[in-house]
Amino acid sequence: MKKRYQQNMVIKAVVTTIFCAISFVVLYPLVYVVSAAFSPGVGIASVNIIPFADGFTIEHFVKLFTESDYGKWFRNTLVIALSTSVITVFVASLGAYVFSRFRFVIKKPMLMSYLILQIFPSFVGMVAIYVILLRIKGLDTLWGLVLVYVAGNIPYNTWLVKNYMDTVSKSLDEAARIDGASHFRIYTTIILPVARPIITFLAIVSFTAPWMDYIFPKMVLRSVDKQTLALGLFSFVTDKKNEFTTFAAGSLLVAIPFIIFFIVTQRTMITSFGTSAVKE
Repeated sequence: MKKRYQQNMVIKAVVTTIFCAISFVVLYPLVYVVSAAFSPGVGIASVNIIPFADGFTIEHFVKLFTESDYGKWFRNTLVIALSTSVITVFVASLGAYVFSRFRFVIKKPMLMSYLILQIFPSFVGMVAIYVILLRIKGLDTLWGLVLVYVAGNIPYNTWLVKNYMDTVSKSLDEAARIDGASHFRIYTTIILPVARPIITFLAIVSFTAPWMDYIFPKMVLRSVDKQTLALGLFSFVTDKKNEFTTFAAGSLLVAIPFIIFFIVTQRTMITSFGTSAVKE
């Protein structure tokens, strides 16, 4: 009995040690960036390896708004992210409703093609995307970048929302049609409220994806006044600069919309998942 107790204690100690080691590896970089944002100095070499050991300052945050175009980068990114989220939610949910409630000849081939498109990484089609945007004069425009994100979001998200809508009882549609409701009214007043959990999830994912994307903005945007947060912040540690502390301060501010977004939607998500799923 004593030997078994000792074995359990050893196992518990090993598991605790592993958990603490993993937690340190995960949390330390985050704490280090937060410390760098409030530390005096400029380059990464000036930041002490021990967090907050060099004092406290907010000069890097002041510098972001006085000596750079951080406000403009933030505005451009917010416009792109919000536009992508709104358009993706509308198009994907409306398309999902069509696939879920209507029967037509090419329904299955289209759904299969949506899944097949997700097999290929997005950067595979970068040359084609560049050529298309060049032809339609979408290069160096915010709407061109939004078009790229929306086109990439719609296939899989339509399939995802369609599967959720399939669980919603069709008797609700039939009852509404008896009362004279159109398909669009059924979609807006019945299906969307019931599908609020997956719609909220879709809105969050569609918003976060372009928020800190670097590859596509680098390919599409050219003008300085149209840069996004990712391009602007990256310039602090490139372009012969070594302003890591300013980069860290900007990175912290980037998280603010996410915090607000999740605080606002958290209660809705929990309530929706608990009450709104209506199944056959």
